[in-house]
Formats: sequence, C-alpha cells, structure tokens
Amino acid sequence: METKKDKFIRLAEKRVNNLLKQMELVGNLANKRNYDYSDKEARAILTAIKKAYQNLEVQFDSAKNKKFKLK
Repeated sequence: METKKDKFIRLAEKRVNNLLKQMELVGNLANKRNYDYSDKEARAILTAIKKAYQNLEVQFDSAKNKKFKLK
C-alpha cells in the first residue's frame, strides 16, 4: 500500500519535472530569431508566472503554519 509520503514523492517528482519542461518551452519563446513579441507581452508572461509561483509559496507556507506556537 502506498503511504502518503510515497504518494507525495511520486506526484511531486512527476509534476515538478512536467513544470520544468513546460517552463523550458515557454523560455524558448524568448528567442527573437523565431518569434516576434513586445516587451509588454514578455512582461505579461513573466508576471503571470511570478503570480503563480507566489500563490504556490502561500499554499506551502499556510500548510506548515496551521498550528499556533509561541516559539
């Protein structure tokens, strides 16, 4: 039987590797020899990615801070 830890590791490895591959593909769009884009469009992409990352940080931070502690 798969434990919660085993499931976390299995899914985290798969999902993070998928994310890294997708980010690499988005990064390929920066190649001006193949694509034409404005600074505004590039900033919009980066802003969306930064917001998604910040939301992810909040999710992990709130998951570990559910209990009140004085120390």
